[in-house]
Amino acid sequence: MSLTGTTIDLSALNQLIETAFEEDLASGDITTIAIITEDDEASAIWIAKESGVIAGLDIALKVFSKLDDKIEWNPKKSDGDLVKNGEAIVEFKTGLKSILTGERIALNFVQRMSGIATAAHLFAEKLSGTKTKILDTRKTLPGHRMLDKYAVKIGGGENHRIGLFDMVMIKDNHIKAAGSITNAVTKIRNKYGSKYLVEIETTNIEQVHEALSAGCDFIMLDNMSIETIKTAVELIDGKVKVEASGNMNIERIREVAETGVDYISVGALTHSVKALDISQQIL
Repeated sequence: MSLTGTTIDLSALNQLIETAFEEDLASGDITTIAIITEDDEASAIWIAKESGVIAGLDIALKVFSKLDDKIEWNPKKSDGDLVKNGEAIVEFKTGLKSILTGERIALNFVQRMSGIATAAHLFAEKLSGTKTKILDTRKTLPGHRMLDKYAVKIGGGENHRIGLFDMVMIKDNHIKAAGSITNAVTKIRNKYGSKYLVEIETTNIEQVHEALSAGCDFIMLDNMSIETIKTAVELIDGKVKVEASGNMNIERIREVAETGVDYISVGALTHSVKALDISQQIL
């Protein structure tokens, strides 16, 4: 399942949905079982309670379809669409039991993903007119990484490495363990050659000099002042891609982008999610 360039393994997604059902239902939805008969059908609607960017509607459909594969699904919005407070997101018709039992599971997925997409959209808007792109990080909810990263892309951000396996990231503790940036890069090249892209985290101009000399594809400027970032960008002079990181908030990123960095990584996109408020109503 390929979602805007972020591949989501269907078996992993199905297992995640299954886990969500197991933790919420266990032996059953005892309230709904007591009140609703098997034959009761109804229609429901999702209404946005605040403005934002929608993400995860296909996953919501999978949740409800697990309960009733004959569901009639009529989306009013698509992933990536802006929704205003009070607007309809989707209407659907299915068994009333399914509507009530699947509500929280489906909303949990969509509200979190839409919150991430909304945050990514707000950050990306701040960079309009610059060359700089917003990146996510690995600071994701365990088990939800691909959904979190998909939501970032839906909102207008870009994905950094997916995990520890697809790109080399030499961070401060790796440098300490290896003895220097040069030693760390040498060990990486001896082990893997040019198989993986290599990024080096730097915290001062001396480390930037060493990272350039050692050879890499990306240099991260971590927790640097604006003036230091400007100096580093001038020094690097387009030889490799530049990422700024550390204390990147919505108020600061425009000024950082104007230094000429290629990327700004923002952990808050996924580690401090404010879920988008969405309400389900029976029609």
